[in-house]
Amino acid sequence: MDPVVIALQQQQAELSNLLESLSEPDWGLPTRCEGWDVSDVVLHLAQTDEMAIASATGHLSDYASGLPSGLLGLNGSIDDAAARLVEYERGSPTAELRERWSSGAARLIGIFDTMDLSSRVTWVAGELSARTLATTRIAETWIHSGDVASAVGRTLAATDRLQFVARLAWRTLPYAFASVGRQMTGPVAFRLESPSGEQWDFVPQEKALTTISGPASELCSVAARRVEAAATSLRGEGPDAGSVLSLVRTYA
Repeated sequence: MDPVVIALQQQQAELSNLLESLSEPDWGLPTRCEGWDVSDVVLHLAQTDEMAIASATGHLSDYASGLPSGLLGLNGSIDDAAARLVEYERGSPTAELRERWSSGAARLIGIFDTMDLSSRVTWVAGELSARTLATTRIAETWIHSGDVASAVGRTLAATDRLQFVARLAWRTLPYAFASVGRQMTGPVAFRLESPSGEQWDFVPQEKALTTISGPASELCSVAARRVEAAATSLRGEGPDAGSVLSLVRTYA
């Protein structure tokens, strides 16, 4: 099994173990996602895993056409579309919702494990490789695992699976800048400390004009929009340092 698929499977397992420990009232607790409780977060993950399955199998347009007109329309942001989709389907019994997420997550692993991860697929933000799609699923599952844990007063330990998330955040910096109509001054490097103490260096082929340094877990949390860069020990040098830390993201 490819390392990225293994990492996704492990991240799913962490969330599965967390969900198994929840009481029925826990599913109604508010999360860090404004307006969403725990059940809404799990529903969102189930929905986006199903979208990823449709993408990986070449049926994303069929998936979209099966929804009410305008639900996934271009009006508003991707976050707005996600909120509309959750609102449309919220209210399922807890056991049914958990089974929906679990079965979809397992199916997604099976699909990624048997396909050529270098093949191109269509996703919300455009065309990308199946490997990148799998990486976005690691990132989103990790983010929302943390949202669920936070809702019930727990903290999940950072793991070296974050290497995939940090690399995704680094590689998609041009997209993050372009999404707000801006351009990077020049190449950017990330020099990060992994949860296990190793050094992770993501460096461009050309000389970097901007360098971001610090713990990978903090960089990923900033990119996930779960903490402000000013509240971390991350350091930036170069003309785009401030912009990188305000625009970096792990999802599209």
